Amino acid sequence: MTAWTDDELTRIGKAEELQVASYRADGTLRPYVTIWTVRAGDDIYVRSAYGRDNGWFRRALASGTGRIRAGGVERDVTFEEPGDDVHTAVDEAYHAKYDRHGPAIVGTVTGPHAVGETLRALPRA
Repeated sequence: MTAWTDDELTRIGKAEELQVASYRADGTLRPYVTIWTVRAGDDIYVRSAYGRDNGWFRRALASGTGRIRAGGVERDVTFEEPGDDVHTAVDEAYHAKYDRHGPAIVGTVTGPHAVGETLRALPRA
């Protein structure tokens, strides 16, 4: 599996927003959706502010593959649900990056409910 470069991690991690799109069964790319993203350790994470039934999240989970754009980086990715051990670090990263928007907004992507609404984006070769 391919790993993120330090430059990609920095650029994506510092980007205010990320655009995400999943691939359809026929190999075409769905339209991009703009969301928040964080870097935690050497990984990139995205969370659905509106639960697992949010369209982009549901499609990314079903497809397992997509493309992201942020900070001048554009990469094909594999989406996976991370283990439970990362959620505290992901919550902390969201708070550090986005708390200036207020607790009600950041609360949509942090806390116990966000565990089932989190995907790790892994770069594809």
